Amino acid sequence: MNGLTRYRDEWFGNIRRDILAGMVGTFALIPEVIAFSFVAGVDPEVGLYASFVISVVIAFTGGRPGMISGAAGSVALVAAALVRGHGVQYLLAATLLAGLFQVVFGLLRLHVLMRYVSRSVRTGFVNALAILIFSAQVPHMLHVSWHTYAMIALGLVIIYGVPKFFTAIPSPLICIVVLSAVAAAIPMPLHTVADLGRLPDSLPHLVWPDVPFSSATLGIIAPYALAMATVGVLESMMTASVVDDITETHSNKRMECTGLGIANIAVGLFGGIAGCGMIGQTVGNLRYGGRGRLSTFVAGAFLLLLMVALRPWVAQVPVAALVAIMIMVSASTFSWSSLRDLVHHPRLSSTVMLLTVAVVVTTHDLAAGVVAGVLLNGVFFAFQVSKMLDITSTCDASGEVRTYVVTGQVFFASADSFTDAFDVRDTARTVRIDLRQAHFWDITAVGALENIVTKMRQHGMTVEVIGLNEASATLVNRHSSIEVAPT
Repeated sequence: MNGLTRYRDEWFGNIRRDILAGMVGTFALIPEVIAFSFVAGVDPEVGLYASFVISVVIAFTGGRPGMISGAAGSVALVAAALVRGHGVQYLLAATLLAGLFQVVFGLLRLHVLMRYVSRSVRTGFVNALAILIFSAQVPHMLHVSWHTYAMIALGLVIIYGVPKFFTAIPSPLICIVVLSAVAAAIPMPLHTVADLGRLPDSLPHLVWPDVPFSSATLGIIAPYALAMATVGVLESMMTASVVDDITETHSNKRMECTGLGIANIAVGLFGGIAGCGMIGQTVGNLRYGGRGRLSTFVAGAFLLLLMVALRPWVAQVPVAALVAIMIMVSASTFSWSSLRDLVHHPRLSSTVMLLTVAVVVTTHDLAAGVVAGVLLNGVFFAFQVSKMLDITSTCDASGEVRTYVVTGQVFFASADSFTDAFDVRDTARTVRIDLRQAHFWDITAVGALENIVTKMRQHGMTVEVIGLNEASATLVNRHSSIEVAPT
């Protein structure tokens, strides 16, 4: 399939399901985006406009069909400090710069860093997100009448029960329509979407950040913009990887990174806050059949339609309906099999997964959890590989020639074990270090070898280093005073 045919199929290969799933994605966006706007300290319309612009633009420029992007919580957390300290106009400037950074990230292929995110970290990311999605619904279930709980229960019955008999229309849409009709027919003390915050009453328009164009402004916004760009790319790449797993397809991560940057530049020009991929909404989109770019586009376009053209009706939708949808999204996002895997998987892998969850739930920052998981996973990996180093020592009958045979990887984590295996005060006059089954990875390993050889020679021994492969020999010759010939 050539590029044009594939791109056309991504738009029009699944029209009905993409449209319906995109509409469901819109209703899933509304409560989250409004909540994240409050986190960032901006009006809800700033987050809603951002989600509209991002979804529409990235539908054309992104590399992961079927993925929903919008104003996200982790980006809002980074932006909050900037808004508190300098105001919304500086946030718009930082959003533009963050988008530019993301375009540069894509051009430099920095998306490949996702290769270092293990399955354990990804599972922890997904589970933590599911917990955060559910916890975000808890405030809507506190200090309310029994009517709210009854409506949530009815919504869940519709969401899970209708698909058993009828699948032409996604059950969350049916849930919204039915609960809205019930609330209109039977007056009850229920919170509605209008209670969540001020909704947009006009179309977004082009704006330019009202900040001084100076190096001082750049100094203020650059750290925040870089943090927003990094967090946004990280979450989008994680979300794209989850979609890849669910749909058993491959996506263009570089294009997604660059496309996100273009979308965020557009967001800054239309008065919105930077955003990224939203895994909860994306999973909901996939669950109800959204697979193509059209579902992403519809999620944004329908959001604007609801917020502007149908604002009076949307304002009356019970929050209980949205809570029921998000509870379903939370339950379907959580990897329930990971609870069973805690017993069967290696303890180190389970520890990484649990740490990722703990950090995210504690900080409400998905990026912090992923970074912590990756770092711990790296430490565990280095520890495991360092234990694979084996060094044996034999001496000839005369006791004059000792041979050390090194097998395994020599690097910063195994360098001490490597050093401890050699006796620099040996009585043998000739020492051979056989490295045919070893590999040297870094200057710490090179320094350990150099230190051993130097001390042995200072004690009058003749030292021969043999069998070093070409890559290791090049590293040793370049960064030490000893010279060895590659095999």
